[in-house]
Amino acid sequence: MSFNDIVGQETAKQLLQNALRRNAVSHAYLFSGPNGAGQMQTALTFAKALFCTEREDDACGQCLECRKVEHGNHPDLTMVEPDGASIKIDQIRDLQRIFSYRSENRNPKVYIIDRAEKMTTQAANSLLKFLEEPQAPAVAILIAENGQALLPTIQSRSQLVPFRALDPQMMEKVLVGEGYPAALVRCAVHLASGLDECRKILNENWFAEIRNVVLQLGKESLNRSGSAMITASQKVFKTELSDHLDLLFSMFHLWFKDMIHVQYGRKESLVFIDQAEYISGHASARSTAQWVSYMDLAAECQKKLRYNVNGQLSLEQLLMGLGGNTPA
Repeated sequence: MSFNDIVGQETAKQLLQNALRRNAVSHAYLFSGPNGAGQMQTALTFAKALFCTEREDDACGQCLECRKVEHGNHPDLTMVEPDGASIKIDQIRDLQRIFSYRSENRNPKVYIIDRAEKMTTQAANSLLKFLEEPQAPAVAILIAENGQALLPTIQSRSQLVPFRALDPQMMEKVLVGEGYPAALVRCAVHLASGLDECRKILNENWFAEIRNVVLQLGKESLNRSGSAMITASQKVFKTELSDHLDLLFSMFHLWFKDMIHVQYGRKESLVFIDQAEYISGHASARSTAQWVSYMDLAAECQKKLRYNVNGQLSLEQLLMGLGGNTPA
């Protein structure tokens, strides 16, 4: 794995490789951007490049140092991730203890903190002191969905490396080329920010199931027959799909958006490409304003879910709204 193997993120790769070429590597980097956009892959590649004995600005992937990183047993690379819901001060103290020993190979020591925004206040303050006064040459890579969520003092001591969601068409081409079903890929690339995240959900059995349920609920809700409620009860809340309601609401949003795409003659933009005939035949059943209102309702129910409102109530509110009824 080298920088050439990372899809997209040209700004991030150029920034890091320029630092390697100029021998001007910072003591701390903040990889900020949407989850799954390639931050971890880039962080590991950067660590390999720092250790690599063959290349100046990249990882060769063949030398002993590179292979140690790939096998997860490089003595100068330390990974930190949340222990439960947060990264705790004891984890940062353990990191400091590990880094009190000098590197055996004159490498800088590298540590990667995944989901760094999950640090407790005490952990963040402890890390800040460590950033200011490392006991050995060290490079910190902090990965965060929102870098602004970190302490301003940590932000100011780290070089920002921006990551952006990958272009869906670019991801779709790669994933279809890897043999994933085209209909599932088209949906996944509009739900995830990067290839790793897409592959993760495409490899889950429930992903195809939840997509089928959304299609069934979306069609049944157009009939105003009330059958959508029964389907939701049987196929969502009595199964493991109830653990993935956030994704279900996102799919509903895409379903309603597809209706608008057809109304405006943009069939090439459809997400549910295998449903083109059905969508074309039913898009006119509601006005554009009504489809937009359904998108808003899906977003509102998803927001409630994220604020810990009961999942079943949230989905029932959506289905009742689609059926033209006002939820109690």
